[in-house]
Amino acid sequence: MAGGTEAFPDLGKHCQHSDCRQLDFLPFKCEGCHKVFCLEHRSYKSHECPKSDHKSRKVIVCETCSTSIEKAGKEEEEVKIMLEKHKQSGNCDPRKTKKPTCPVRRCKETLTFSNSIVCKTCQLKVCLKHRFPDDHACRQDSITLAPAKGGRNEKFLTAFASRNGKDCAQSGQRPSPTSPSVKAY
Repeated sequence: MAGGTEAFPDLGKHCQHSDCRQLDFLPFKCEGCHKVFCLEHRSYKSHECPKSDHKSRKVIVCETCSTSIEKAGKEEEEVKIMLEKHKQSGNCDPRKTKKPTCPVRRCKETLTFSNSIVCKTCQLKVCLKHRFPDDHACRQDSITLAPAKGGRNEKFLTAFASRNGKDCAQSGQRPSPTSPSVKAY
C-alpha cells in the first residue's frame, strides 16, 4: 500500500477502488469506510461505499400527533421502541395533529416557522401573504406605544407631538398647493 515514487516513497497513496489503483498525491479518505480514493472515486456513490449513510439524519413522524423524532441510523426494531416510548411519555397528544392556519377569512395557509409572522400592532400570527395591516384587518385601536424610559423613542415622540403639524424646514409656514416643493432649473 506504499505510495509515492522511488525518490519519495511516502508521497501520495494509491486509490483503493478495485478498478483504479491510481497513484494520487492528494488522496481523499472516505469518512464512511475509511479507505483512500483519488479525485474521481472520492464520492460515496462512485466507490459504492457500504457506510454512505453514517452521517445521515433520518426522521420518523408519529402517526398520532405528527411529531417528528430523529432516527439517527437506528434499526427498525429500535425505531418501534422509540415510537412506543414517545407515546407513553405523555408528549404524544392527538390534538397536535391539526396545524394552525392563517386566521384571515378564506385563507387556508398552514402557519409554520418559515411562513408566518406576528403583526407588530395587533400581535396576530398570520401568513406572509397577509403580513401587512391592511391585508388582515388589523385592529389599530389596540396600538399602544410604550416608549423606553429616557430612550430615543421617547424624545422622538415628544418632539413629534410638539410639532402640531408644522414643517420643520419651512419654519412654521406651509407651502401653497400651487407652488412646487422642489425647484427645477
